[in-house]
Amino acid sequence: MSHPSDSYDFRPTGAAVPTPQADPAAMVVGDRHRITVLTAGLVRLEWSADGRFEDRASTLAQHRDLPVPSFTVTETDAALEIVTDRFHLVYDRGPFTAAGLSLQVRGNTTTYHSVWRYGEPVPDLRGTARTLDNVDGRLPLEHGVVSRQGFAALDDSHSMVFTADGWAAARNGANLDLYVFAYGLDHTEAVQAFYALSGGQPVLPRWALGNWWSRYHPYSADEYLALQDRFAAEDLPFSVAVIDMDWHRVDDVPEIHGSGWTGYSWNRELFADPEAFLAELHRRGLRVTLNVHPADGVRAYEDAYPEMAAALGRDADEEAPIAFDVTDRDFMAAYFEILHRGLERQGVDFWWLDWQSGPYSRVAGIDPLWMLNHFHYLDAAKGGQRPLTFSRYAGPGSHRYPVGFSGDTVISWASLDFQPEFTATASNIGYGWWSHDIGGHFQGTYDPELLLRWVQLGVFSPILRLHSARNPFVVKEPWAYGADVRAALGEALRLRARLVPYLHTMNHRAATDGVPLVRPMYHLYPDQAAAYRVPNQYGFGSELVVAPITTPTDEVTRVGSVRAWLPAGVWVDLLTGVAYDGGREVRLHRDGQSVPALVRAGGIVPLAAPAESDATVNPGALEVVVAPGADGSFTLVEDDGTGHDPASIPTVTTRITWEQATGTLTVHPAEGVTTAIPAARSWTVTLLGVVDPGEVRVGDAAVAVVSGNGRSSVEITDVAIGEVVQVTFGPDPAPVTSDVPGRLFQLLMRSHYGLDDKADLWRRLEGAPAAVLTELAARDVPESLQAAIAELLTARR
Repeated sequence: MSHPSDSYDFRPTGAAVPTPQADPAAMVVGDRHRITVLTAGLVRLEWSADGRFEDRASTLAQHRDLPVPSFTVTETDAALEIVTDRFHLVYDRGPFTAAGLSLQVRGNTTTYHSVWRYGEPVPDLRGTARTLDNVDGRLPLEHGVVSRQGFAALDDSHSMVFTADGWAAARNGANLDLYVFAYGLDHTEAVQAFYALSGGQPVLPRWALGNWWSRYHPYSADEYLALQDRFAAEDLPFSVAVIDMDWHRVDDVPEIHGSGWTGYSWNRELFADPEAFLAELHRRGLRVTLNVHPADGVRAYEDAYPEMAAALGRDADEEAPIAFDVTDRDFMAAYFEILHRGLERQGVDFWWLDWQSGPYSRVAGIDPLWMLNHFHYLDAAKGGQRPLTFSRYAGPGSHRYPVGFSGDTVISWASLDFQPEFTATASNIGYGWWSHDIGGHFQGTYDPELLLRWVQLGVFSPILRLHSARNPFVVKEPWAYGADVRAALGEALRLRARLVPYLHTMNHRAATDGVPLVRPMYHLYPDQAAAYRVPNQYGFGSELVVAPITTPTDEVTRVGSVRAWLPAGVWVDLLTGVAYDGGREVRLHRDGQSVPALVRAGGIVPLAAPAESDATVNPGALEVVVAPGADGSFTLVEDDGTGHDPASIPTVTTRITWEQATGTLTVHPAEGVTTAIPAARSWTVTLLGVVDPGEVRVGDAAVAVVSGNGRSSVEITDVAIGEVVQVTFGPDPAPVTSDVPGRLFQLLMRSHYGLDDKADLWRRLEGAPAAVLTELAARDVPESLQAAIAELLTARR
């Protein structure tokens, strides 16, 4: 009898093929210990009572065959010592103990206490967690690979390993297998060393970077299509359609078969013609994912049950349930080839793996979530397409299988307030593509402001996926809210679609350079103490620093605020045009229209033009936003959607440069696979913080300038991609904050503060604004209003 696994290949291909055997020249081996110097700052420490060591790939460690770094070995009767440029290891050659095994970090640490000792707590800056299910606020995070003490450690002693034929196996758990990272304050290099060991982040499909619509609701096909049509009519761009539980049979499952939580058969009452439904979604430019909860296996009422039973040698007439068993190769082969392949042929693009049933399987040490993530991702790559999965985090190494689903979040300000830190800190373990339930999943109360601030966070998150529980009162459709919130939600979703050219460039950078999209500020400024005091502020790609507003509107100022740190230099807000001198901590204030998204002087942010809202295609018109004040450059990266090995994806690059001395922006000719982009493009060049640039020239010709909202723009249409675009604004333009008096007046106008007091304060602001700062506290002006006034008075003018 043939078996399903006879013809199904579980082995990875291309860049995903592990190289787990380290070079013997990197090893120092004893009877029961083995030390492998993987990089100058990364060492593997093994102890085995029987002298046998692990050379298979693990969930954490896929690539140990790295270039051997320079190191010295000294052995005495007392100890073995290994020294690299980054660490000095001392080991007594016995069973691992705190006294007998230590590692002193060398280089750029802030404390002489930078000594790792086996078994002692490791004060790293943490990583991420498996899920935010039911979490209302903070939760403990797992370990990462960066630390203010200069060292971090990951214990790989109990993780699954992969055999030569691609299958998974459990370890016996008796041996110790540790990886110690000794990178001082070079946090970026520590994460890159982790990627070198574990494998890098893949390139996501471009369409995954647009807006996702998700709601747990029993839509019919007609209702779902009508919803998408209304989104389009209201200019609300979406690129991914998430179909939750009710796509399959849920409520009419015979009691003998248990619940309808797991299912693989279309609910024909809601979706009479699934192929036609999926085709209509594709015609509207949407990619589709279906939710699956596989824990209950395959039961006799499923459409695919007879074929599954036959493949696995069961008698279908007995109607015995086929258990979900990730440790059974035949089951897993049939699971993909029968259950999923048929639905994919109907038009399903990728899968939402909603595993909630714990880390245990029939074989101790085999985590079903790991198995689902790993093999689903490999299966999605079959045929050469760019794979995508959507599932929970399973531990270090999970970054290889994006996108991450952070779970069913509670609708609360506490949940929102933790998510920026949670997302950024995940980069400490290389996990760059979290997708949260934007707006929250369940519980909570009706709070339009909370939803708006959550969506604004989503704009500047790895993935923006609106989501709601199966509750008619938990809604995220913008038209369900008042005019102001409705308008702001629409603007946020449109901004996200416009950001896709920037995001997709960062998508490629994450895969090729090992730099996640969202990073804590201490990755960017590791030697600045202030960078560690703003956990909710983060770098968003190479050009932006974002400080989301995650607390309610102040009762006095009627605006939201966030405590932020502005690193040294000049910074300009992408959305408001307000300019700041850095080198200070400040409280930033924004009304409901935006959150602080700051561009450093010299920064260049490419956006799709407002009319280019389709995240599935490379746009024909772009806006290049520049923060003047320093030279800058940006290389836009696009691709044709094929391939998944970052090193060989066909790409086209367009270099954009800004020369501060002459005030000149140059778009250079596109290079590479230029057939992936339109043959001609229109360009809008926008200068932030400049509202009166004087004469502006494109080449030798003077052109019209559109100014307002703290910026000036010039449009150049129909330029062949092989031509140079050059716009000159004049020498040395400096960003400043426009109309500070008008902004102050509006702040006072909306503040809940005594009218007479407002009038008196306004007279002082008109006369000697800088001097007013010393009077605010003495005059008992509310602290929140003091801070809002101080922000504007100290803005760059």
